[in-house]
Amino acid sequence: MTVKRYEPLDAANIKTYPLASRPSKVRVEDAATPWRPGGTFKAFLDRLPNHLAVQSLRAVAEAIHDARRKAKPVLLGMGAHVIKVGLSPIVIDLVERGLVTAVALNGACAVHDFELATAGFTSEDVEAQLSEGDFGMAEETGRVLNEAAVDGMHRGMGLGRAVGDRLLAMRPPYLAHSLLAACARLDVPCTVHVAVGTDIVHMHPRCDGAAVGATTHRDFRLVAAVVADLGDGGVYLNVGSAVLLPEVFLKALTLSRNLGHRVQDFVTANLDFIQHYRPTQNVVRRPVAKGGRGYALTGHHELLVPLLAAILIEGSDE
Repeated sequence: MTVKRYEPLDAANIKTYPLASRPSKVRVEDAATPWRPGGTFKAFLDRLPNHLAVQSLRAVAEAIHDARRKAKPVLLGMGAHVIKVGLSPIVIDLVERGLVTAVALNGACAVHDFELATAGFTSEDVEAQLSEGDFGMAEETGRVLNEAAVDGMHRGMGLGRAVGDRLLAMRPPYLAHSLLAACARLDVPCTVHVAVGTDIVHMHPRCDGAAVGATTHRDFRLVAAVVADLGDGGVYLNVGSAVLLPEVFLKALTLSRNLGHRVQDFVTANLDFIQHYRPTQNVVRRPVAKGGRGYALTGHHELLVPLLAAILIEGSDE
């Protein structure tokens, strides 16, 4: 076998160009400005570097403002961790300001929302409770949420509105912390999407599978109606749901398109502390592949959501 021999390349005759002629992605005018004591929040925003996540955050905020100017929906899909880290007041404020016009929750959101509103606390120690079979067995949580599902089925309403109405009727001591109650009070769509067997209330004797199925299915069709209106300027935010809501959103989108709704040219964003497969594909990429823009913002909910909310409020037309 003949082994080919190589000599080092001679760089003497390479072609160069003036640095000033080269397109470049980083410029000094986009750099951050050091903070000075006593500044305003707007000054803080203006001092951020105009790069990467900052550009995405600003773009998402501008898309939300554009959506509201066009009277297009801003749909917020949430996992329960958003509620568990104390962000309900922030989300409720955005709903009250009209910056979020519809909310989609998983089943665990309803559990934590109910417990915060009625008891002022939530989120049990799963490991400690599991060893004795006590995990998820809080009597009031299982009883009231399941009663609300049955009542909602008989009244022909979705699970989210049924729970919200029940909380409004109960008037618990911490009602102001309930997102479900706030949406019911404001008549804002708030849907709850349940995977049977995933929530603690499904273990309780009062759980009626027919009622849960009927009410959460109605909520699916309701959120599909919101998704059908996203075209030409709407926004969908997926915050803290790695599997369930990205799947619900994708199915709601294909249902609305199948029925003839033109759902193109809208904005999606996934906000989470880890960028998972389904949100990346079912929120950020696939839905806007033929018209629109998707963003991925990575960070802790308890920091990222208040930051986005503050940017929205600072830039609102109020």
